[in-house]
Amino acid sequence: MTLPVGVQKSPFAVELEAGDHYWCACGLSRKQPFCDGSHAGTDITPVKFTLAEKETKYLCGCKATNNAPFCDGTHSKL
Repeated sequence: MTLPVGVQKSPFAVELEAGDHYWCACGLSRKQPFCDGSHAGTDITPVKFTLAEKETKYLCGCKATNNAPFCDGTHSKL
């Protein structure tokens, strides 16, 4: 089992358009917090989420959230 790489101990605050988005769950993407395909060769896959309207979301940066792709404060316990 491949373990994700924590990128930062805080969330990414991002304003997103309506539609589908893919959160990087592996921590290897160079386009954090979004997937760029760097998970290839691991058993980790990105998390797809869909927004109905434009809004600001707080996406997990530590990759340890229990509410992927959203920050749940787990980074404060690492």
